[in-house]
Amino acid sequence: MYLKIRKINENAQVPKYATYKSAGLDLRAIQEYNIPAGKQILIKTGLAMKIPDGHAGLLCPRSGLALKDGITVLNSPGIIDADYCGDNDEVGVILYNTGSVHSEYNIKEGDRVAQLVIVPAFQAMIEEREHLEDKDRGGFGSTGKN
Repeated sequence: MYLKIRKINENAQVPKYATYKSAGLDLRAIQEYNIPAGKQILIKTGLAMKIPDGHAGLLCPRSGLALKDGITVLNSPGIIDADYCGDNDEVGVILYNTGSVHSEYNIKEGDRVAQLVIVPAFQAMIEEREHLEDKDRGGFGSTGKN
């Protein structure tokens, strides 16, 4: 499977896997940003890409940023559909500063801001029904704590 990438900004870096067994590609910021506590900012990657048909790209938080700095992907995971693939359809990452560690978080050009994981994505056939099953489970928390 190939992930086609187009740099649409001269500061963009083609994403790479950190190790040969990594599930996610590291995405990097193309400029500096300051994220105030309790706020979100769209981080530009300077990249357009073609996710293979039948797949989706998931924009996932970096665990180190989340744990050490309280920075996460707000709509986690963000989804890149296979048809978001125009030459200038830039991939962006919505980062959120939880404010639990920093009152403001600074991102530098080239910082790793998220991971991109490519996964299979199926479209379901929709069938509207009057009833789904013979019994109800009871809603949220219905299986108890054990």
